[in-house]
Amino acid sequence: MLIDFMDGTTITKIPYASEYNLMVRRLTPAELDAMKAELNTMIDADEIHTAGWMPGSDWSSTPFQPLYEKAALRNYDLSAKMFGLLVWVVFMERPERWSSGRFEKDGVDIGSRTYFRLKP
Repeated sequence: MLIDFMDGTTITKIPYASEYNLMVRRLTPAELDAMKAELNTMIDADEIHTAGWMPGSDWSSTPFQPLYEKAALRNYDLSAKMFGLLVWVVFMERPERWSSGRFEKDGVDIGSRTYFRLKP
C-alpha cells in the first residue's frame, strides 16, 4: 500500500494512467507478472528503494527487457518513465505501508522516486 507522506491517505491512482495502461497492453500477462515478481523480490530485501537504481542500466536478459523493447518501443526515456510507473504500481499493490518522495544525494537531485517503508 502506498501512503501519501503529507496527509497519510492511501494512494489509489496511478499517475499518467493512460500511458501506463498503453504500456501494459503491449506486454503479455506473463511478462508483466515476471517484472512485478522481480520488483517484489528486490523490495523484500530492504526498507528503502530508489526506483532508478533498482534495475541497473542494462536490462538485457532480465524481466525488464520487454519493457524497453515492446512497451516503450526501444525509447530509453519512455522506458525509464514506464519503469517508474511500474514501480509505483507494485508499491501500491503491496500489503505493507510504503511512502515515497523525491530527494537529493550530495546536493544533487536523484532524478527518480525513493520509496521507504513506514512503521505499522
